[in-house]
Amino acid sequence: MKTRVTELLGIEYPIIQGGMAWVAEHNLAAAVSEAGGLGLIGGASAPGEVIRDEIRKARALTNKPFGVNIMLMSPYADEVAKVVVEEGVKVVTTGAGNPGKYMEMWKNAGIKVIPVVASVALARMMEKGGADAVVAEGTESGGHIGDQTTMSLVPQVVDAVSIPVIAAGGIADGRGIAAAFMLGAEAVQMGTRFVVAKESIAHQNYKDRIIKAKDIDTAVTGRSHGHPVRGLRNKMTREYIKLEQEGKSFEELEYLTMGSLRNAVMEGDIMTGTVMAGQIAGMVKKEQTCKEMIDEMMAETEKLLGRK
Repeated sequence: MKTRVTELLGIEYPIIQGGMAWVAEHNLAAAVSEAGGLGLIGGASAPGEVIRDEIRKARALTNKPFGVNIMLMSPYADEVAKVVVEEGVKVVTTGAGNPGKYMEMWKNAGIKVIPVVASVALARMMEKGGADAVVAEGTESGGHIGDQTTMSLVPQVVDAVSIPVIAAGGIADGRGIAAAFMLGAEAVQMGTRFVVAKESIAHQNYKDRIIKAKDIDTAVTGRSHGHPVRGLRNKMTREYIKLEQEGKSFEELEYLTMGSLRNAVMEGDIMTGTVMAGQIAGMVKKEQTCKEMIDEMMAETEKLLGRK
């Protein structure tokens, strides 16, 4: 399926895997790219040399394009921004900030830059700054979120910019992909479904929690302090929300989540860890390989769009 995004990135299918901290490492990124999508290595708060090692390991597993997601709030963002240039990475997605100060360096290196945005204003700013495309991410997503739903955000961003728009948030199957295309998107970014991929290193407890999730099982913490995060309800989210309602400060609440995402993903602590997942967790019912997921979703998408 050809779109401006597949042409831009040199990929077969308009599916990008989200750059999820701890989950999006070289095995998952390479598997998604091998299956025809675009795999991403999640930079999160990792130092530059860790990301360099991840890039080289991914390259050993696939010769297809893959990218790196850079969290601009990371203390190592400057290091990672240079590493992607040195390692010849072709695609960078960014979150939590404005990548403006790296844009010239990346563009000179031929890197395609795709910021994640949660508003029309930010999308316009990114286009003006030289972005090649934007990911319009709705509040249905797992992890750090904005306010607008995917259904309302995507068409407004599509109308506001001339660069391609990638839809994210609340997409888990061919129906979601077809709907995103109807809204004007030219690709989708997906996270939660790929967490349960057979190639994902996420702990089995984490995968099983997603597979068993119901439609109402996500909760948002941190709204009162302007740092909303969506994950699956557990002991930690209940405690966090209770303390939030009592008016505790952001600093007081942060201790609850220090290292908690790593504990959930790597150690399988789904009670007091942060189990980031989107609202479509209730639609994810089984573990599959990335190839099985992508083939299944694309067949459904093409059928719905009348292409088969």
